[in-house]
Amino acid sequence: MAFGNYPPSCVKWRLNCTPVVPFLLFLWCFSHIVSGQIRYTIPEEMKKGSVIGNVAQDLGLDVQRLRSGRARIVTGQSIQYTELKTDKGILVVNERIDRELLCGDVTPCSFSFEVILENPMELHRITVEITDINDNSPTFENDEITFEISESAALGSRFLLASAEDTDAGSNGLQKYILSANDIFNLKQHSSPDGRKYAEMILQKPLDRETEPKISLRLIAVDGGTPHRSGTVNIYITVLDINDNPPVFNQSLYRAAVHENALKGTYIATVNASDADSGSNGQVTYRFSNMKSQLADIFHLDSTTGTITLSGQVDYEKDKKYEIMIEAMDQGGLTDSSKVLIEILDVNDNAPVINVMSFSSPVPEDSPLGTTVAIINVIDADSELNGQIICTTDRSLPFKIKSTLTNYYALLTDSPFDREVVPEYNITVRAADSGSPSLSTTTILRLKISDVNDNAPSFDQINYVAHVAENNSPGMSIFSVKARDIDWNQNARISYLLEETQISGNPTSSYVSINSETGVIHAVRSFDYEQIKELPLVVKAQDGGSPPLSSNVTVKILIQDQNDNPPQVLYPVQTGGSLVAEMVPRSADVGYLVTKVVAVDVDSGQNAWLSYKLQKATDRALFEVGSQNGEIRTIRQVTDKDAVKQRLTVIVEDNGQPSRSATVVVNVAVADSFPEVLSEFTDFTHDKEYNDNLTFYLVLALAVVSFLFITCVVVIISVKIYRWRQSRVLYHSNLPVIPYYPPRYSDTLGTGTLQHVYNYEVCRTTDSRKSDCKFGRAGSQNVLIMDPSSTGTMQRIQSEKSILDEPDSPLEVRPLTFRFVPLNDVCGLVNSQCHCVLI
Repeated sequence: MAFGNYPPSCVKWRLNCTPVVPFLLFLWCFSHIVSGQIRYTIPEEMKKGSVIGNVAQDLGLDVQRLRSGRARIVTGQSIQYTELKTDKGILVVNERIDRELLCGDVTPCSFSFEVILENPMELHRITVEITDINDNSPTFENDEITFEISESAALGSRFLLASAEDTDAGSNGLQKYILSANDIFNLKQHSSPDGRKYAEMILQKPLDRETEPKISLRLIAVDGGTPHRSGTVNIYITVLDINDNPPVFNQSLYRAAVHENALKGTYIATVNASDADSGSNGQVTYRFSNMKSQLADIFHLDSTTGTITLSGQVDYEKDKKYEIMIEAMDQGGLTDSSKVLIEILDVNDNAPVINVMSFSSPVPEDSPLGTTVAIINVIDADSELNGQIICTTDRSLPFKIKSTLTNYYALLTDSPFDREVVPEYNITVRAADSGSPSLSTTTILRLKISDVNDNAPSFDQINYVAHVAENNSPGMSIFSVKARDIDWNQNARISYLLEETQISGNPTSSYVSINSETGVIHAVRSFDYEQIKELPLVVKAQDGGSPPLSSNVTVKILIQDQNDNPPQVLYPVQTGGSLVAEMVPRSADVGYLVTKVVAVDVDSGQNAWLSYKLQKATDRALFEVGSQNGEIRTIRQVTDKDAVKQRLTVIVEDNGQPSRSATVVVNVAVADSFPEVLSEFTDFTHDKEYNDNLTFYLVLALAVVSFLFITCVVVIISVKIYRWRQSRVLYHSNLPVIPYYPPRYSDTLGTGTLQHVYNYEVCRTTDSRKSDCKFGRAGSQNVLIMDPSSTGTMQRIQSEKSILDEPDSPLEVRPLTFRFVPLNDVCGLVNSQCHCVLI
């Protein structure tokens, strides 16, 4: 789009139409910022909202890209003259633009700004050139111009006229002067090196004060606009008496220079003009001619000496030079003019100004190298070396700065981030110029690093070992595990899980559970050390990231034994209705091994350490029990006075806290022959059974008498029942002998196995109440279990003796079966390690 007198081809610059293309392409290849620049030309004084150009089309962008990229205009000017309509992709006028106010005398007049887009980041520069319109008329500083001219003024004398000012530029500016019609003065126009036009009156006819003492003329300044504009000023000339020599400057152009930081009163230059006249007509005074009003406050001219000094402040960044016209006048009104060119020297008095155009914070810790963090604009109002900028940042930080467009820099990442090590950075950006001394400016950017789930939870131990006592309460807390995750927020939120494994064929969850938040392990059931001694678990700690990360740890829960099982006596075996007796011959010596109490405890450790103690005994002076091995031995010589029947009560205790115990009764028969033993134990048992039968009959008789009163039938039936019971009692008295033999056992203390053997015969009759027992050979131990309800006579069978005496006879090592036979028949052979049970 083009405006004014510029052809369309000059409206915008393309990247391939500018000499800085290679440099821009180089920058573009090494940065992540897409950049370009376009140029528009518009006339001044356009209405607000007027369209400047289609930015989206000229930049080759989609309108949707402008909206998604949050396109915006960035300008360093206090007034934003343009506005970007992102919904249409056009650039419009935002404020009325006055070219004269914006640029003054500078041509061409333009201003630049940048359009920034994000995601991805793009930077485009737009330059808008303002063309002038003829909206200002030429004006004179004063309403009138006065001259005092001597009548003797020579023909061709020049009189410099005040210049008009036209703030328009180009053809719309001041083009010519017109002097009102007269025959005395002619007008001649001139142009200064800076393009300014001024005029002089040239005397073409001698003056005659007596004829015409005062002359009035009009000077018209005309511009070149369409339509033309003009300004006028009145010229009043007073004709003086003769003064025929005007002042003359010794130089037509004076040059001077002053630093912009010069103090008030600084000397600049001195002008000098001479007059050949004498007296008052030769006295010359100096004054500024056609000076702008603002210059009068900056420079001072001594009217007598012609010395120019600094009376105000000069700024190189505003004006780099000044052209001043100086007029010399004598007392007769004759004048001469000269020009003074004052050049302002730059001083490094402006530090760079840093503007952060765009800044992205936070940045993910997994951002790739070269990610653009910020775009920075740096401006230095100084020139040349004083305005050359070097932008740097701290080299110890993982960032670097690259130049993109002129005065624009991109802050890029230079190494990977780790939020767990450094969660945020204070980035100091320093911009320094190349002046001497150098001026610099710094700004600090606080960049936060956002977390990425890149760390798995870690346990504070490689593995855990916990202890819990058996018989615990279900649901009790056993142990807790703890894991840490150095990530942040949700990525560091840890959940604890049990890996499902098998323990003794059962799933882990049937034994323990874990609190997913605290990591506390609870017992699901009560544990029994005798069934399971340890629980190997695998606990997984998983964070809340996406995807989640996890780690495992092994937890071994050891079940601690408690003394919850009493000792169990294996030998001697306690029978319900029979008597077990260990046989000790009366010839037994001191230390004779009667028997050994064998017990076990299913507990472990000290809870299974057993000790034996004799609690009760018929004769405590005869027997003792080994506290460690349970052996019952004689502690003195057995005598004939010792009772045949000895009853020992042995208590077995474990070493638990508190201890548990078991009691076993050991019957010992002190005798040299079985008949003696049988006689003693039979009487004892028979009396007991007799008393039991007597009680039974008394109860039965009482019941029969009670029922006689009811009916005779009941009595008859009762009598028959009584008789039937009597017959059954006689029948059951002839029971077979059932052998019982305990297994051989090993001495736990290494004393060996009880290998002593007795071979004996028992013969009984069906009616005898006494029994005879003869021994085949002596032995160290005999055990009998008898039932006194059986009667009969036992007699030895001579024909079997020879077989029993043989050491390798199979009858010694196999169980023997007993049966009832008539008198004089063989009833059985018994191994001494077997028990004979008479029921």
